[in-house]
Amino acid sequence: MKIYHGSKSVIEKPVFGGGKPNNDYGIGFYCTENPILANEWAVDLNRDGYTNCYELREEELRILNLNGPGYCILEWLAVLLQHREVELYYPLQREAKRYILENFFVDVNAYDVIRGYRADNSYFTFARDFLNGTISYRQLADAMRLGDLGEQIVLKSQSAFDAIEFLGYSTISAREWYMRKQQRDFSARRAYANMNTLEYMRNDLYIVQIINEEMRRDDTRLQ
Repeated sequence: MKIYHGSKSVIEKPVFGGGKPNNDYGIGFYCTENPILANEWAVDLNRDGYTNCYELREEELRILNLNGPGYCILEWLAVLLQHREVELYYPLQREAKRYILENFFVDVNAYDVIRGYRADNSYFTFARDFLNGTISYRQLADAMRLGDLGEQIVLKSQSAFDAIEFLGYSTISAREWYMRKQQRDFSARRAYANMNTLEYMRNDLYIVQIINEEMRRDDTRLQ
């Protein structure tokens, strides 16, 4: 698998154990299979960056695909709630977090590589609205596909770091790519605003129902 890491630096040899613990999936090396996304993630306003390219040898690695069969959005959300700092102001939000962590917990540290959505500003807003009871489970699942915000691939173990080879890098211009990043996020937010999220969806599942009916990960309504 060819993977890309957008950064302000050239990183020929990523170091296991580096990074921030409050990233989406905890400490790890965050990459993507999409070089366009990596280019956007590499830059900031008025700061150029680099897209580092690697080859990942997948053989014998334990890979968790949170977007694959057998997993639901609540398991991705549980991983996010484990690691990201989320300000919860209301009792429903706090109870939703407790219930999701208790019933949909995934131990990402048991795997070498994690594949899943990237919780940038847009996705984080969608997830918060679900915890608020503002949008339904189906609307959250639909929102995850808006704007083509992309998946990330995260190296979590020493075995994963040992399985990558640096192939080179490209210099990325903020003048060209920062606006593209902003436009992608804007497109997702605009599509979200057009989803009728302010309307109550009578036949959909909301977080209150999921909690009150004590739904678990094997509940067919969550598939």
